[in-house]
Order: sequence, then structure tokens, then C-alpha cells
Amino acid sequence: MNHKVIITDTTICGNQVRMCATVSERRLLEVRCLKLAQESILGNIYVGRVQKIVPSIQAAFIEIKPGLSCYYSMAEKAEPIFVKKISSKKLVQGEELLVQLTRESVKTKAPTVSGNLNLTGRYLVLTSGDCRIGFSSKLTKPEKERLGTLLEPEWDGSFGIIVRTNARDVSAAVLIAELHQLKDRLQTICHTASMRTCFSCVSRTPKSYMTYLQNSYQDGFTEILTDLPDVYKEVRQQQEMDPSFAQIPLRLYEDKLLPLAALYNLNKQTENALQKRVWLKSGGYLVIEPTEALTVVDVNTGKSMTKKDRQEHFLKINLEAAEETAAQLRLRNISGIVIIDFINLEREEDQRTVMEYLRRYVREDSVPVQVVDMTRLNLVELTRKKVEKSLAEQLTEQ
Repeated sequence: MNHKVIITDTTICGNQVRMCATVSERRLLEVRCLKLAQESILGNIYVGRVQKIVPSIQAAFIEIKPGLSCYYSMAEKAEPIFVKKISSKKLVQGEELLVQLTRESVKTKAPTVSGNLNLTGRYLVLTSGDCRIGFSSKLTKPEKERLGTLLEPEWDGSFGIIVRTNARDVSAAVLIAELHQLKDRLQTICHTASMRTCFSCVSRTPKSYMTYLQNSYQDGFTEILTDLPDVYKEVRQQQEMDPSFAQIPLRLYEDKLLPLAALYNLNKQTENALQKRVWLKSGGYLVIEPTEALTVVDVNTGKSMTKKDRQEHFLKINLEAAEETAAQLRLRNISGIVIIDFINLEREEDQRTVMEYLRRYVREDSVPVQVVDMTRLNLVELTRKKVEKSLAEQLTEQ
């Protein structure tokens, strides 16, 4: 599928935001909105201080800024990198260590930090604590074997490597060069941290639009389009440093009469993604209800009617609903537990067909999605990895 990445500034729900969007044939597939007055700290690395230990939940709370306390799981296997260690084998209050913000605050939940530092490149992720070689699930077995053979001579077991989907078609020289760059960066961070005070930010993630481009799988990209000269300049510089990234055409949109967001109807589509109800072509509709614990998607027949086989009709609506639900989860950036209440199907083969459809379409998501199972009540359980805030939270939170 051919698609474009669009980067522009616009106003949505009364908020001035910088929008990074992926569109296909003018349909909005994915969008991230960062208020221009805000700065994302996701992925930043800090010298944090252990505020308190909570043994009952195997967790600690670590301050990364005065008054900003983050959840830290003591069950993670990564060996933390200490800046100030008190004489104790265990993690104790007052110690200072390097932590990375891995998940933003979600509703009433505090941000999450990890002692396993992840340095993300376009093709690889270098990890400080999980010292293994891992691969994207979207890579085939032969691709994993080929890339593993290239990387193993460069790996001494003191760090971990995760091979991203983007590495599929890259040359060995480019892959090894990025690995060396990430290793040098990790050494610099550790050296710098030893001379910094508590709450110092020793590494910041790139600007939101650069991170979005870095995390987007480039297969199928036809163009990167922006109407912001400073963004165009920075992306062009990045392309000059990374020749494989330069394969994606970059264009500066300069039509003053028609804003870029209006050309692709981005504002309207984004505002629609905040609504509870989503109509299907068949006349059925979805009701999407986020709650504190999970998100519920209810599939309804709506205006769709038939005089033929009712089960065939219900199957048709459910298949359309499976495709649209996968698209809406990605568009709205809904994460955590999701329960889908499909229209009841009596035939087991029809139920299997719906599950196959759902699994096929969630694979197009850039965020990992796991479809668990369908219950006897035709309720389907799935989970989508939590990283960033949902679209609704991005636009409505102060």
C-alpha cells in the first residue's frame, strides 16, 4: 500500500498542534499531535533518584524531576546503571541511577521508567540491560538468520540488539555503521552521567516528527510532505547523513491558498476519530468506549438489513467491523486491553474467518497488537502495546 507522511502545524479542538500523519489515498491511517506549547519527554534518559520502595508490588518510585515521580518495576531483569550507589545489594531509597522514560502518564497512572536503556536507530535498537539479539516479528525466518549472521561478530554480550523491520533491505555496511554509532552514544551517555547531578537529562529524544519518521516502516512510502521550512531542512539534513533514508522523496508544500491540512482533510478526519460512533459501509456501525481499565468496541447492525441468510449477513458486517476496528485502534492510538463485541455468529467456521480477518489487519499496525481469543459470547480479546498517549489524551489533556 502506498502512503505519505505529512508534517504540518494546524489547529484541532482549539489546540495548536504539530501533526505527524500517515495517509493513504487521502484516508488518515495514523496521526500524532503534540501541542506546540508542550514538549514530549518520552524516551529521555535521566539521572533519577529512588524516592521509595514498595515491596508489595515489586516496584519503586523514582523521581526524574522535582515532584515528578515515575513507576519502576523491580521485576525487570536489566541491571541498572548506577550513578550513586549505596552499600547494599538491593535497590534502596536515595540511590541515583540512569532511567529512561518508557511510557507517558496515562489517565491516573504515573509515567513508567526503566533501567534498561534503549537507544533507537532507524534499523537497530541498542539495549543496555537486556543483552540478547532479538528481531522484529515482521521479519521472516531467513531474514532473521541473515541479519543475525551479520551482527553476531560485532556483539560481545555486554549489550543487546533488537533488529527492526526497516533493516530488511539495508546493506551490511549501513547496518554495522549504525550499530557502532549507537554503541558510541551509549558510552557517551554513561560517561556524561557520572559527572552530572541528580535530575539531569543526559539524553533527549529527537524532535517529535523525527522520531515519528524514524519509527515508521519505510516500505510503501511514496513521499514525505511538509509545509514547514525548518522541518524540511532538518529532514533533508538527515537524509544526507543516511542515504537509505533519502530513498523516500521529500517535498516542501508551498501553496499559500490551500493549507496542507485542508488539502488532505486532516482536521476533519482527526476530529471524527474523537467520536464514539463509526459508521460502516454496510450500514452497521461501531461504538468505541474507552474506560479506565479497557476499551470496549461494540459492533451493531444499524441500518443494515437483509432478507437473505441472516448469518451470512452478520458475517459480512463482522468482517467489515474487524477491518475498521483495526484501523480505528491505530488511528486513535488506543492501547491496553480491548474487548470487541461482534454480532453473534453460530457457525464456528464464520468465527474463525472473523478472527483471521482481524489478525490480518492488525499486522498493518506499527505498534504490536496481540489478538488473544474469542469467547463463547463472541467477545474478542486483544491487547495493544502502551507507549504514547491516545489521540484523545493528546488533544484534550491540559
